[in-house]
Amino acid sequence: MRALPLLLLAVLASTAVRAAPEPAEAPAATPAEKAHGAVGGRLEPGANSFTAAQVRARFAEMGFADVADLQLDGQGIWRGRAEHAGRTLSVGMDFRGNVAAE
Repeated sequence: MRALPLLLLAVLASTAVRAAPEPAEAPAATPAEKAHGAVGGRLEPGANSFTAAQVRARFAEMGFADVADLQLDGQGIWRGRAEHAGRTLSVGMDFRGNVAAE
């Protein structure tokens, strides 16, 4: 009598394992995509309290190098130029820390 509930439990467990879909393998994220605000995201205007040093550190964290011409614009978005993957890009960071490049 004890074997029947155990057998039923084993059958149900094996069915549940087979019914679960295999997770799709996500493509590897670039350093810029791993951090908050993937490259190409939309920047939001607002009161920005980041310092230039913090913005440079954030760009470096996301894989950008040689940040130049960094200035806070009238919308509260830090803008400048930086190197990424061998290219010079225009970069920006908003008051939330989101980063975008083009």
